[in-house]
Amino acid sequence: MAVRNVREEGDEILKKKAREVEEIDERIQILIDDMIETMHLLNGVGLAAQQVGILKRVIVIDLYDDKGVVVLINPKIIKEKGKQEVDEGCLSFPNQFAKIVRPKEVEVEALNREGKKIKIKAKDLLAQAICHEVDHLNGIVFVDKIIPGTLQYVEPGK
Repeated sequence: MAVRNVREEGDEILKKKAREVEEIDERIQILIDDMIETMHLLNGVGLAAQQVGILKRVIVIDLYDDKGVVVLINPKIIKEKGKQEVDEGCLSFPNQFAKIVRPKEVEVEALNREGKKIKIKAKDLLAQAICHEVDHLNGIVFVDKIIPGTLQYVEPGK
């Protein structure tokens, strides 16, 4: 496993659409492990492959609860329900936070890292994280969706 560099604001890869994973091979497994390690090192809740420079439809999410890391390959949001206004940040936009409106609940279909088809019904923070990371896969970053006037920069260590 290795920590990868997280691409930051202004990097054109963040605006590109990721490609479907055709085969879950050893390279994808290494990517997943590296993404998890990178996310944990930076205390992130989620990470999309784009953020480490790989245009593949892979995301990892960890709410730091007893459920462990969620790995989604080729995720598709198939249902959305309700709305929630949330505070959001992003590892690719260090120290920036804003309010954003996300679905309160989502249902997502994807492959897990073993290649099995899974369906997850998520709400609250998990729904928010799934939407945020799927946006990344589509070349959309959170600052594209913020409620105007809510973007804040927080100095590191404060």
